[in-house]
Amino acid sequence: MGFFEAALLGVIQGLTEFLPVSSSGHLVVFQHLLGFREPELFLDSALHVGTLLAVCIFFRQDLKEMTRATLRLRMDDPQTRLVAAVLIGSIPTALIGLVFKEPLEALFASVSTVGMMLIMTGIVLTLTGFVSKDHARFSSVPWYAALAVGVAQGLAITPGISRSGATIAAGLFLGLNRELAGRYSFLLAIPAIFGALLLQLGAENLGSTGLLPVAAGFCTAALVGLFALKVLMAVVRQGRLAYFAPYCFALGATILIF
Repeated sequence: MGFFEAALLGVIQGLTEFLPVSSSGHLVVFQHLLGFREPELFLDSALHVGTLLAVCIFFRQDLKEMTRATLRLRMDDPQTRLVAAVLIGSIPTALIGLVFKEPLEALFASVSTVGMMLIMTGIVLTLTGFVSKDHARFSSVPWYAALAVGVAQGLAITPGISRSGATIAAGLFLGLNRELAGRYSFLLAIPAIFGALLLQLGAENLGSTGLLPVAAGFCTAALVGLFALKVLMAVVRQGRLAYFAPYCFALGATILIF
């Protein structure tokens, strides 16, 4: 894979990792269009680390406060409870990733699966439009909500299911306020992306992409991802996540037809 192809995939990753339209699904489709029939796992990992950098930059204040609260060991601190929620939510994500790693990775070679899962993502996003602002009951993440959102994140390993869409929707359905649902979704992504990177680095077939194209993909994914993250958080605060559903329906149907 060349420099410009990798940079293009970085732009796609940066946009779709945070916008609820499935980054993995788009990467599968575009890798097929570029002629790569097998997933370039090392490049995929680099793109995800690029968007991870965007998350860390955007939520740097949260991360600082969470670290300070944890070091003080004050369990009554909201930031300490948020750290605990991230740890709890990471458990089901890790279990799903470890147990179902091989069959889920096999789905990356199936474009038709991407189409079906994009339609499912559209359905989930549509349902968020029926969640009223008055439904929000929690200003912190209860343990059972953390587990449920973690399960949603684990299932989103399937290409075509949006990680951000699934986790934010799960949080909204469970009564988290919009701001918290968005923040928790992306803070929960940090350990998940690190874990996925470690698993992929241990894979036998990492692909043949050179270091320069990987660096180009990483940089474009980070820069575009930071922009997309700002856009999505504004959309979540306004309760307009369902606006992305028609795109998922249209793309999923197009993939299945053509």
